[in-house]
Amino acid sequence: MLNWYKLEEPAGNSPVEIKIGSKKVCITMHLDKLQACAARCPHAGGAMAGGYVDALGNIVCPVHHYRFSLQNGRNTSGEGYFLKIYKVEEREDGWYIGLEE
Repeated sequence: MLNWYKLEEPAGNSPVEIKIGSKKVCITMHLDKLQACAARCPHAGGAMAGGYVDALGNIVCPVHHYRFSLQNGRNTSGEGYFLKIYKVEEREDGWYIGLEE
């Protein structure tokens, strides 16, 4: 079951780390859509908020430049890792993230 939390839209398109309860997540805007993923890279634990989103919509880890699709979390640079992606919805009153209990 998902619990939904309202998000503040980040200023600009750079990834930002936020805390929701005890969980840290990374959010970013790409093509006018809010995206959310794990705060840390599954490879070496780099802070995803220190990276950037490329033109194809991949978030790039700042440590080893591994790329992950913001749509499904697949590692698009070929190393075989998966990044946790969180469900985000745009509603009439703003953006919401769904987190498992």
